[in-house]
Amino acid sequence: MLAISRDPQNFRSKHPWIDDVDWLQWITGDIQDFAFPEQAIDYVIHAATETSAAAGRMPALLLNSIVRGTERVLACAKAGGAKRVLLVSSGGAYGGQSTDTPQLLESSRNGPSTMDVASAYGEGKRVMELLGAIHAHENACEVVVARCFAFVGAGLPLDGHFAIGNFIRDALTQDRILIRGDGKGVRSYLYAADLAVWLMHLLLNGQNRGIYNVGSDKEVTIAELARQVISTLAPAKTVIVEGASNGPGAGNRYIPSIDLARSQLGLDVWTALPLAILNTALWSSKKS
Repeated sequence: MLAISRDPQNFRSKHPWIDDVDWLQWITGDIQDFAFPEQAIDYVIHAATETSAAAGRMPALLLNSIVRGTERVLACAKAGGAKRVLLVSSGGAYGGQSTDTPQLLESSRNGPSTMDVASAYGEGKRVMELLGAIHAHENACEVVVARCFAFVGAGLPLDGHFAIGNFIRDALTQDRILIRGDGKGVRSYLYAADLAVWLMHLLLNGQNRGIYNVGSDKEVTIAELARQVISTLAPAKTVIVEGASNGPGAGNRYIPSIDLARSQLGLDVWTALPLAILNTALWSSKKS
């Protein structure tokens, strides 16, 4: 297995269990200009995109990184004779979800606004998908797209911009969870171990030039999520919703339909959310 990293030593220091494995080789370089390996390549997973809030403050750099990185990865796949490529995209490619749309379908024609600089991530992912379709059309290589939604599990930053990570952190270290808004936003979370199985199945068995939503269809409001975190990790603590709780309408939604992956590939939400929360907290405690 080959992995690309700008700093393999830093990665190994953060993940010491991987330091002595003999099945992993490193390519040192940036995703936009790394040197191609000399050996043949069978399969490619391209999941290299910055998702931090800081990256979103530099939309031009973010967009260029997504597009140029994808072009480089696909060129590498061609040079190595890869027969299948999995492009890890995002539910952000849909450009949002109206409150009257229960679940986002792969057949949706919606997309981000091209006049909104905050669309750089979602539009970049759409260009990535198009580049993948062109690559599959022009080469003897099958390309599958995974549109990923929200996840919880080992590796999730507890101090980033992910609500569930912040809630787990606060349940472990604070006397309460404080929600700044009204808590009506609706989300769903797939456990990271389930995600790994999904991605491998898509890489091996997904339909050529097919798009698959990857996530959970078991929805929960942000307020309910906070209460689940508290009840799982710290039942004696409380949740405070600071924003108005009686405003009109429901909060924003980000929920996929996973019927396609479920029916075609037998994929599902196997790990219940409370167990996923508990396992994430245990991982965080061991790491610290």
